[in-house]
Amino acid sequence: MSFEGLPKGSCAKKTSFRDSIYFWEIVRGLGVTIGHLVYNIFHTSEMPTLQYPEEKKIYSDRFRGRHRLMKREDGSPRCVACQMCATVCPADCINIDAAEHPDSEIEKFPETFVIDLLRCVYCGLCEEACPCDAIRLDTGIYEIAADSRDKFVVDKEFLLNDREHGSY
Repeated sequence: MSFEGLPKGSCAKKTSFRDSIYFWEIVRGLGVTIGHLVYNIFHTSEMPTLQYPEEKKIYSDRFRGRHRLMKREDGSPRCVACQMCATVCPADCINIDAAEHPDSEIEKFPETFVIDLLRCVYCGLCEEACPCDAIRLDTGIYEIAADSRDKFVVDKEFLLNDREHGSY
């Protein structure tokens, strides 16, 4: 097989030692970085930063907050433990254990209702799938913080009663 007459590839160009260590390209890159640093130091009013505790970001009305469970008039959860929210959840972060309700008109109720907020993607599919409007993501709580992973796993009592905190 002969390669005569074919164009030369990129490997045909010989590079000098100076070009092969990329020193000048590194110096040029550092020059661009230092230029941006100096510009930002002298033009801090143009930087898009917020002073977080004092200034808070304004979210759209369509942005979803933390979950909450709705109550009936008697204070019990509106949820009938149909497992629709847990089934449709793409992150598999909702766990429900059903039990028989003492009232004969209501078939089931959630004995335990647990949501892992670290796994949740806040897509709202659980809210849309619920046939009895028992779960909502309209609390307006966007700042969810805790000092351990265990505190991000919230239970039924927390979801029914807490309207102020992101987690325990």
